[in-house]
Amino acid sequence: MRYLFIHQSFPAQYAHLVKHLVKQGGHEVVFITSQQRPEIEGVRKVLYAIPTVSNTGVHPCASEFSQALWRADVVATVAKSVKALGYIPDIIIGHHGWGELLRIVDVFPDTPILGYFEFYYSLTGLDVNFDPEFPFNPKLAPYVRAKNAVNLQALSLPGYGQTPTLFQKETYPDWAQQKIDLLREGVDLGVCCPDNKCRKTDLTIGPLFLSAKEKIVTYVARSLEPYRGFHSFMRALPSIQKERSDARIVIVGRDTVSYGMPPKDGGTWRQTLLAELEGKLDLDRINFVDWLTHKDFVRLLQRSDAHVYLTYPFVLSWSLREAMAVGCPLVASDTAPVREFLDDNKTARLVPFLEPEKIAAAVLDLLGNPSLAQRLGSRAHKEASVILDVKKYLQCYEDLIARLVG
Repeated sequence: MRYLFIHQSFPAQYAHLVKHLVKQGGHEVVFITSQQRPEIEGVRKVLYAIPTVSNTGVHPCASEFSQALWRADVVATVAKSVKALGYIPDIIIGHHGWGELLRIVDVFPDTPILGYFEFYYSLTGLDVNFDPEFPFNPKLAPYVRAKNAVNLQALSLPGYGQTPTLFQKETYPDWAQQKIDLLREGVDLGVCCPDNKCRKTDLTIGPLFLSAKEKIVTYVARSLEPYRGFHSFMRALPSIQKERSDARIVIVGRDTVSYGMPPKDGGTWRQTLLAELEGKLDLDRINFVDWLTHKDFVRLLQRSDAHVYLTYPFVLSWSLREAMAVGCPLVASDTAPVREFLDDNKTARLVPFLEPEKIAAAVLDLLGNPSLAQRLGSRAHKEASVILDVKKYLQCYEDLIARLVG
């Protein structure tokens, strides 16, 4: 078969699938993207330049949609070049988030399109106004509604949809859910697996030296920001450090903002929280690491005595799926996307997102009760083996593609 993938980041959500197709053989795989990333042998990458767009005269609430339309034009032009070379795909698979697919039907009108629907924004019940520390300004209501412009345009076009969690699917209106298949993203269980030996020896992981005598508490997010509970986690640390002088805190993430807003007074959220907690933290026992290779990331999870994952009612992170597969003892927020995968006191300790003292108490419980930590971690691993096995995921993907292409 001939596959055409479209995503601004390469290979993004499609890493497992494109590698699987190449390994299978007998396929042609082309990937339209905007970012230079390491090549995947057997995948032909076609680059497009993200257009520089002026928002002069554009309503502030419409700027994202305007940019999406300009990006759709650029991607369509690149796709026409691919078509002119004689490449007619049997299926097109891409992400709707940035508007890249909005004009692809004009280029390949007879090819089925499988689009990734990630999240439908709402003024109630989800991320907006969830955290009372950051009250929602009603003047921004038109902006939130306008963020669904690409969603709505995509849903009105011919094609099919997929999304990785039931929570994400249910953010969409009932009429839209009929177009969206639930396809849980899988984890490579051969790579993300338990290794209890990691806790019994000194380890060097990336820039970190971790002694076997220490208890390791981990927190991971692409960006250190409130959407992923960074503020709640940091406020839990004084209580954890007070009770456990042997605990080392490892925080992996960058001083950027992926979701939400930067601090109103400027700077980064790390600077803001460290200033707030000045004098209450033993910084010698806290390591900030902005990035790890995936191999080192997995080893860190395997070494972790308690892994903390917090999120608003929003898109679930890949890191939680991998932490489950590794068998991490988990402390996670009692929010809807997390409850879809974890049960309190069965596969994790679920805690109120906004209550640092309860987060701290759950971490201390796991550190002080290794048998409980091992039991929860083992059950999380078993659950991941059932619902997140990449082999089952790829089989479901192939079944869905086969249905769409007939």
